[in-house]
Amino acid sequence: MHKVTGSLFKAHTLKNILGINEQQFKISRASSQLSSEKANSYNYVIVGAGSAGCVLANRLTEDPLSTVLLLEAGPKDTLLGSKRLMWKIHMPAALTYNLCDEKYNWYYHTTAQKHMDNRVMYWPRGRVWGGSSSLNAMVYIRGHAEDYNRWSREGATGWDYEHCLPYFKKAQTHELGPNQYRGGNGPLHVSRGKTNHPLHQAFLEATQQAGYPFTDDMNGYQQEGFGWMDMTVHQGQRWSTASAYLRPAMSRPNLSVAEKTLVTKILFQGTKCIGVEYVKNGQRKKVFANKEIILSGGAINSPQLLMLSGIGNADDLKNLGIPVVCHLPGVGQNLQDHLEVYVQQKCTKPITLYTAQKPLNMVRIGLEWLWKFTGEGATAHLESGGFIRSEPGVPHPDIQFHFLPSQVIDHGRVASTMEAYQVHVGPMRSTSVGSVKLKSTDPNDHPIIEPNYMSTERDIWEFRQCVKLTREIFAQKAFENFRGPEIQPGNHVQSDKEIDAFIRQKADSAYHPSCTCKMGQHSDSTAVVDPQTKVIGIENLRVVDASIMPSIVTGNLNAPTIMIAEKAADIIKGLPSLQEKNVPVYKPKTLETQR
Repeated sequence: MHKVTGSLFKAHTLKNILGINEQQFKISRASSQLSSEKANSYNYVIVGAGSAGCVLANRLTEDPLSTVLLLEAGPKDTLLGSKRLMWKIHMPAALTYNLCDEKYNWYYHTTAQKHMDNRVMYWPRGRVWGGSSSLNAMVYIRGHAEDYNRWSREGATGWDYEHCLPYFKKAQTHELGPNQYRGGNGPLHVSRGKTNHPLHQAFLEATQQAGYPFTDDMNGYQQEGFGWMDMTVHQGQRWSTASAYLRPAMSRPNLSVAEKTLVTKILFQGTKCIGVEYVKNGQRKKVFANKEIILSGGAINSPQLLMLSGIGNADDLKNLGIPVVCHLPGVGQNLQDHLEVYVQQKCTKPITLYTAQKPLNMVRIGLEWLWKFTGEGATAHLESGGFIRSEPGVPHPDIQFHFLPSQVIDHGRVASTMEAYQVHVGPMRSTSVGSVKLKSTDPNDHPIIEPNYMSTERDIWEFRQCVKLTREIFAQKAFENFRGPEIQPGNHVQSDKEIDAFIRQKADSAYHPSCTCKMGQHSDSTAVVDPQTKVIGIENLRVVDASIMPSIVTGNLNAPTIMIAEKAADIIKGLPSLQEKNVPVYKPKTLETQR
């Protein structure tokens, strides 16, 4: 009896299993589809593991309930988990290697520049963990307080200096310790140069002999003047956002990171952003975000991806056959950059970095760095610099100097030929504005980059000033023991006309592209994101990187980009903005003189 009931029961169960009705089968198929989509879904998907993306990945995963996927087109910045094996990135003095190599670099070029003898300009951009903070010269400059107050006037409400300063501080640990301007416990380590090179000393002395003030912190109370520069170097190593923010967060279970992953398109339901499409190992895949997609590709890639996805000037998109999701004519417009020129002087004493660049010495310097992260390999050598005003009446500095006890030729792609020193000098608030446009619908095609350099009379005049004011500094007594003949422009270049021709032939990008998805009010037809960093007219999509600057700041862009991401992270988390009121900022005693 027992056996019979047992077998009857089995038969009954089997019949039930086999007889699953179609209805149930459909339900189970739908739910498995749903769960696989859920497995392929995150709260946030961040596009670009650069200066902004690494910051966001860290800050958004501080909440253990927030899941984040970070997608990067380039490779990791380590080899087998080692920084030493990737010394070309992490040794500060090795920085020109990657500026000249396509491996970690988008290797962009501009259109032929009609106001610059039709030259095609080279634009390196980071394509690696850390983005351009893994390629740059590690100069940490925040810009002037008035840059941020101007942003606020330009429509980026809540982005004035008193709302930005606390985020610069939150990001930073300065080796000289915290104060009213400096941070003391942030992930980004900032240090000063250690070489104490006699040419840096001579440069700072010469600037004071020329009548300019010494400033002990150009990121603090007083930007104007000359002094020692801050660098994102920590314990002799480049301190990129990958080192500062990404690596410390990698162990969190709610952060996923994918490298060598090119995002090709943003996915929408109507005007609601739901995910992205990407290519990895030749395979096309989709991933979804149930909260937000955040673009942190930088000033070229972010507008490019928006346009490829149907957000941009409707006429331009239609011409390429791209279905329009949202007509936003400001996408890719308002492109701003800093141009600079090298003024070079021969050095009469063998103390420049010329001998350090001889093969045998490079091996010695490299081995010391590999062994203990010290020596001449542990700095980028851009240890002194400053900011001045080009003429009376200018309220805050509009010219920047970086001094280098060496000679650089063609972005460092050509070896130095002699004992020499130089300054990199250029205007900070150029009036020439350009654009980024799609070349085609192929995401692998570089966009058309048109910076429109030197297209205004003001820009030409400012560059003339740069050359004249630099020559005046180099002519001071402090350089007497070192000064050989001028190499560039050279003594034959004297008249305004000759200086202008020299600038057209020799000025180059300082690698500060920005402002192509500018932040502003909904009423501003040229704005792309609102002050909350949300793309106007679209749900669940933000841009957080240097492209959202309303206008370019006075100085290098890495520190401001990190600040933007720190501030945006609080906005995304729904936290009130940090604020520090009435922090004093230097103003010149009179604007009637240039210095």
